[in-house]
Amino acid sequence: MALCRKLSFLFVANLFFTNVCAGNTDYTVSVDSGVARRFDGIGAISGGGATSKLLVNYPLKERAEVLDFLFKPQYGASLHILKVEIGGDAQSSIGTESSHMHDSWDENYQRGYEWWIMKEAKKRNPDIILAGLPWAFPGWLGYAWWPYENISRTADYVVRWIEGAAKVHNLTIDIIGIWNEKPYDVGYVKVLRKTLDARGFKNVQIIAADQIGIDSWDVVDVLKKDKEFNAAVSMIGGHYPGTYTTDEAKKFGKPLWSSEDYSTRNDERGAGCMARILNQNYVNGLMTSTIAWNLLDSYYNDTWYNGHGLMTANQPWSGHYKVSSPIWTTAHTTQFTQVGWHYLPHGHGVGTLKFGGSYVSLVSPDRKQLNIIIETMDTTTADFCVNEPQQPSKVLPQNITFHLNGTLGKIQTLQLWYSHLGLHKEESVYFKHLGEIKVTNGVVSLPLTVNSVYTLTTLKTGHKGSVLGRQPSPRSFPPIYKDNFDSYAAYEEAANFAQQVGVFEIRPAEGSKSHNHVAGGNVLRQVLLYAPIHWCPTLMVQPFALIGDYKWHDMSVTVDVRVGHVNATDGVFVAARVNNSGCTAFLAKGIYFFLLFDIQQWQVSYDLARTEVISHGDYHLSHDQWYKIALKVKGNFTAVRVDGKTVFNKEVPVRNKNGFAAIGTDTLGLADFDNFVLTA
Repeated sequence: MALCRKLSFLFVANLFFTNVCAGNTDYTVSVDSGVARRFDGIGAISGGGATSKLLVNYPLKERAEVLDFLFKPQYGASLHILKVEIGGDAQSSIGTESSHMHDSWDENYQRGYEWWIMKEAKKRNPDIILAGLPWAFPGWLGYAWWPYENISRTADYVVRWIEGAAKVHNLTIDIIGIWNEKPYDVGYVKVLRKTLDARGFKNVQIIAADQIGIDSWDVVDVLKKDKEFNAAVSMIGGHYPGTYTTDEAKKFGKPLWSSEDYSTRNDERGAGCMARILNQNYVNGLMTSTIAWNLLDSYYNDTWYNGHGLMTANQPWSGHYKVSSPIWTTAHTTQFTQVGWHYLPHGHGVGTLKFGGSYVSLVSPDRKQLNIIIETMDTTTADFCVNEPQQPSKVLPQNITFHLNGTLGKIQTLQLWYSHLGLHKEESVYFKHLGEIKVTNGVVSLPLTVNSVYTLTTLKTGHKGSVLGRQPSPRSFPPIYKDNFDSYAAYEEAANFAQQVGVFEIRPAEGSKSHNHVAGGNVLRQVLLYAPIHWCPTLMVQPFALIGDYKWHDMSVTVDVRVGHVNATDGVFVAARVNNSGCTAFLAKGIYFFLLFDIQQWQVSYDLARTEVISHGDYHLSHDQWYKIALKVKGNFTAVRVDGKTVFNKEVPVRNKNGFAAIGTDTLGLADFDNFVLTA
């Protein structure tokens, strides 16, 4: 007891401690017996469901600040790896990301925002590793559920994305994956490797096979039996492994990566999850890289997984963002350890603590610099990583003593950085520099509190980034929002429209001009013509995009619509109180108004699929003609005007009280939208 209390105030008055101490334990840290596996970096995923959608149209100052906290070295999360979704024109958990090839003849590298994010990451850290992975594929590559119908064609499609990154955006892609959490095809991987090599991308590494849980490592058995497949794959990646691999995977020799992990809200629990997996993925599973899903919560509240991400920036209209605690528990590793460092062997700097928690030690390539990262997450009191199976692990306050042996024994001082998660009403501390600790004859002692992270390092380069001045206050979505789409470049996505199904792109206006539609202006066009190869378990074929605030009850939505003759959709709709998104977007209820060109009708429906039609009527509709739709819902009343004439104005019993506004089409096919106005 006395020893715990004495050590707790040895070098800092702020170090939290309890009145109960489990005791003191000694651990050896030595490089003399050699090093273990190479450290491959810590990263995060932009995409896997349009997760960075709202960041693009942030005010420039705040946008730059957010990017700094993610990518700038010695500042915030200081990520080593950025992994992005290769858009496949399909819903992939929160939204749809556009493909660079909607069809075999359609190749465009201006679509989407992942190019921009990769370039911004490279500006801040030229050494950042860039990785790409498809969640879905455009439908022309194969059947609705299978991209391997023609493996050469699919390999060419992926390699074209890598070529586009290089030629159009001057980006070098370092790693490419197969298909997110879906079956892999050995023949496809071999052809992908050959195609990469033939097109000048021998340095692009392939990771396989991005499966979920302990099954991730079954690919080892296939790699063992197939020399060509083995030669094609550089590292083995698994998703949400729960910090464990298999003995066969560990013995196999290829680097093991947790290529998607975390998936937890960016609160104290999420911070604890990051601290735990960044250490224990190596301690338990010898995984040398961990990549978090996702990089940033930059999508609407009340959609799937809102609040996830390392931090939050989902209010471009206000500029407000939140630097969340996972940024700082990540910084305990990333600000001091770089790709190419090495872990020390288990028992010589890596292991579990006697009274709960874990520690890892890493040394620089010249073996002169040392980092020791310690975490004490008590999983009996908090469920840190919500998407992973965890064995309850009790952690007690404890004292530890490190014996730095051999050449490391020459170290005379270490810098101490500290974070504590206030899960039980105590104060939180994030990435605080507690000063310098003397190392006496190779010995350094440290008191540990529960649910804390510590970094002991020879480096003096750590820095907790901050922003001068007041940050913008949070605000709700603007009560009056207008967009005529004329301020965008062709092929961009419109700000704040979150596409759930289908692809909505800015295109130059065509056809008849009416309703203040300016000649030479732009429209927002739904361009998807046939179903993609889906990632979600359900095939969705009614395109729509959300906008607004889920909490809104009463609202008015006005928009001009046009359906042409060629590759046209059967109809268009405007909606209010839309209450679903993501992989269950097809179940969305609300108040929908349809103009149906194929049957020459208007319809008011409770649902997207029109299985609950409230009312309908005949209406003469002409292709290439613009129509102005105005939908207003207030309380139990719904009113609709088309070209200024009322077609529906009745009491409609409320099914769901609130939701987003939306625009969309009844089927896949082309349709134009313009002069959008949303009022709450």
